[in-house]
Amino acid sequence: MMWIILGVVALFGVSLLFYMYKQAMQENIIEQTLAFPDFPQSFGKIRIFFISDIHKRKVSAEFINKIDNIDLVIIGGDLTEKKVPLSQVSENIEQLKKLGIVFFVWGNNDYEVDYHELDSLLLQHGVKILDNTSYLFESELGDRLELVGVDDLVHERDDLANALEETKSDSFKILVSHEPEIVEKFTDGENISLVLSGHTHGGQIRIFGFGPHEKGRLNQLPHTTQLISNGFGTSLVPLRLGAPPETHILTVTTRAEA
Repeated sequence: MMWIILGVVALFGVSLLFYMYKQAMQENIIEQTLAFPDFPQSFGKIRIFFISDIHKRKVSAEFINKIDNIDLVIIGGDLTEKKVPLSQVSENIEQLKKLGIVFFVWGNNDYEVDYHELDSLLLQHGVKILDNTSYLFESELGDRLELVGVDDLVHERDDLANALEETKSDSFKILVSHEPEIVEKFTDGENISLVLSGHTHGGQIRIFGFGPHEKGRLNQLPHTTQLISNGFGTSLVPLRLGAPPETHILTVTTRAEA
């Protein structure tokens, strides 16, 4: 009888691990429309593909072919980690470049590799690195949209003040930070409308709905709107439970004042 019980337990354990692995390998795309009253009407709308925490995963051509009409691609940090070949990172970037101009912010695991080599690779691919800097888009009518990016908070390399230094007071600002805690470092005075973050993996493995972090979500905060993504890859083990991987297509547009 004991052997039967042990066999059932072992079968359940193997089945659960297989299920968790299959969940971790999903290629989910979450599509959302985010409307802001201060988004410049002259831009109409912009479509952003946001992907964070790729880690050891490969971005396949089949996955990329499911996505179209993207204006900006934003990598929200942890593009890689130790022991991931640079050739694989290069192939992932090549796939993402098919969608549009690519922007990148540093995550904590990106510093596990030779970051000089990673920096050089990104520049070779024409990726725009937002390391405490901003990037300006201007419409034909003179309206401004700015991407602002900070370096990694875990390594205390972030400098939001420097990132905002050359931004325009009247621009629509999207801030990209690998770690969500960046929202604690500014108020409504900085006029940042949207924040894109990852890092938490949504807890990655959640037991009965509980995990070390909350699941990815869209937060309406008093001073900004923040998207925290579950991310695409995994950390430590290639397993997920209750926090499936996700990437995002965000259509950012204007909303009339009520």
